[in-house]
Amino acid sequence: MFKKILFLFIALMLVSCHAGKSPIVTTKKAAVKNTSYSKKTKTTKARNEVIESTSRTVVTNDIVGNYVLQYKDVAMGNMKIYGIPASIILAQGILESGAGRGDLAVSANNHFGIKCHSDWKGSSVRHDDDSSQECFRKYDKVAESYKDHALFLTGKGRYASLFALDKDDYKAWAKGLRKAGYATDPRYPDKLISYIERYNLAQYDAIVLGIHYKPIENQSSSRIVNITAGSEGFYEVQKGDTLYSISKKYNVLVEDLKRKNNLSDNTLSIGQMLKVN
Repeated sequence: MFKKILFLFIALMLVSCHAGKSPIVTTKKAAVKNTSYSKKTKTTKARNEVIESTSRTVVTNDIVGNYVLQYKDVAMGNMKIYGIPASIILAQGILESGAGRGDLAVSANNHFGIKCHSDWKGSSVRHDDDSSQECFRKYDKVAESYKDHALFLTGKGRYASLFALDKDDYKAWAKGLRKAGYATDPRYPDKLISYIERYNLAQYDAIVLGIHYKPIENQSSSRIVNITAGSEGFYEVQKGDTLYSISKKYNVLVEDLKRKNNLSDNTLSIGQMLKVN
């Protein structure tokens, strides 16, 4: 009897232990797929060019483009008020100020290379130009330089003939400025025209005049339309190049190169873009 009771007791204990024991569950952790990736960013090498006016300044086409975007509204405003083409204002600003990076632009906020002359009563700085240590106007703000440029052209009798020209004829304005004595550089008109056409500055004249503007053919756009090195039909002038050497390279007459690019003489600048086809 005692053995039966002992056997029953052991059996009950075994059942109780089995019921209270938690089952072991094996789980397989799912592999985590790595979805991260490196994104390749396409970069465009900026093209340098040299701007020579009251100082020699090396800039990239992006710097010139940013200058245009920064002052285009000021230029269009002055065109509306004073009748000077915005394209001419911007091209002169680029050339005379080195796209805002030249010595006079930095030290005096002078973006148009305007000298003191006898009627100037404001601040001034000295800077080498045609002669040593010439007197140039100094402004507190760039906007004052833009306004003074407009007043300078409208207030001087020698520039009166410009205002009889069509407002969308930037070539005539560029040549007229040189003829009236704004600059002594014989290539001054060609330089202005080059900037206007390379950066499509005439589009701002069209906006003010309310006329349709057609971008110049064979130009590619960055932030604004701009010819870049390697553009089909164009050649970037390198150190040592002459019109003759370029004409031989592309089998074209020198006179044809001058006609295609509105050149009045054989002078070239490093970084200048020439239409060759």
